[in-house]
Amino acid sequence: MSEEVTSSRAKNETWEWIKALGIAIALAFLIRTFLFAPFIVEGESMESTLHNNEKLVVNKAVYHLTQPKRGDIIVFHAEESRDYIKRVIAVAGDTVEVRNDQLLVNGKPVDEPYLAKNREEAAKLGVPLTNDFGPIQVGEGEIFVLGDNRLNSHDSRAIGPISLDRVVGRAEFVFWPLSQIRLAR
Repeated sequence: MSEEVTSSRAKNETWEWIKALGIAIALAFLIRTFLFAPFIVEGESMESTLHNNEKLVVNKAVYHLTQPKRGDIIVFHAEESRDYIKRVIAVAGDTVEVRNDQLLVNGKPVDEPYLAKNREEAAKLGVPLTNDFGPIQVGEGEIFVLGDNRLNSHDSRAIGPISLDRVVGRAEFVFWPLSQIRLAR
């Protein structure tokens, strides 16, 4: 009888491990699909805020509860097989333009402290960081995005405003490389 009990316990323990593994896989799938996802920065369009090959966590749930705000760093579907990461500059109803290297939203200058390093580099080259454009009116259900590295960014200046239904989520924090862990702001 003890062999039968031992065999039964082994089967129960195996079944418990299988159930636990199944639950873990299901939870991981649900979390990645609906809440958070990893994203790898490709390219230099968000320098000096984010760097090529950094890995970050994208909050996919936040925009089910609220709309993107000016200053948010978002990931969106730019092409069928490629996502971009950019900064929200203007939201629905806003008018956006750049005159004399100054970003204007609704006719008011916008302070962009995250561009300080890039402005220094552009000044060394003797060029404006952002060439004049606009004014552009952002439509309902859209946002206007720019990369922080304005000299090297394929963004709303080229592809137009982004439909909200193409937004994947908001970049929350960089987790790789470990020496660079920080909030994505």
